Amino acid sequence: MINYIWLALILIGVLTAIFQGNVQVVTDAAIESANSAVELSIGLVGIMTLWLGLMRLAEKSGIVNLISKLLKPILKRLFPEVPENHPAMGSMVMNMAANLLGLGNAATPLGIKAMKELQELNEDKTTATNSMCMFLAINTSSITLIASTVIAYRASAGSNNPAEIIGPTIIASVFGTIVAIIAARLLEKFPLKRR
Repeated sequence: MINYIWLALILIGVLTAIFQGNVQVVTDAAIESANSAVELSIGLVGIMTLWLGLMRLAEKSGIVNLISKLLKPILKRLFPEVPENHPAMGSMVMNMAANLLGLGNAATPLGIKAMKELQELNEDKTTATNSMCMFLAINTSSITLIASTVIAYRASAGSNNPAEIIGPTIIASVFGTIVAIIAARLLEKFPLKRR
C-alpha cells in the first residue's frame, strides 16, 4: 500500500511540474537530492560503524546482559501472558536494549523476531494480542539514552555539537514511552469488535 502512495506522490509531483513548465526544476532537484543522499550515506558509514562496534563491545562485555536483567522484572509485569523463559522475552529484551542505546537499525531485526515469537503464542492468528500491542507501543516510543543514529546524522550534516540532543531525547522518549504504555493498557480494556 505504501508503495502506491509513494508512486502517487511522485506522479502528482511530475505531472504538476509538466503542467507548470518546471520540468527542469524537478530534474535538477532529483539529481541534487541523489548527490546529497550519497554524501549523507558515506558520512554515516563511519559513524554507524563506530556505534555498532560499541554495541558489540557492550554485548561482549555484559552491559547488554545487565540491561536485560534490569528490564526483566519490568517486562514480566508489562507482558504477563508471555512465559518468563520464552524466546520472545529474550528478543524483546535485546530489542529494548538496542533501542536504549539508540541503535534503531540494530533493534529492528530483533523487534521483528520478537513479534514472530509473540505470534507463536497467539491463539487467534488474525488478531494481535495485548502483548503484541504493548510491545509495538513500547518499541515505537522506546526510551533512548543515547540517540546514536540522530547524533550520526547531525555529525554528518556538520553540526558543531551533535551530541547536545541527548538530554532532550531522554526526557522526550521517557514521557513518550509512559504515554504509550498507559494508552496500551487503557485500550486493552475495551471489548474487541469482530466482524
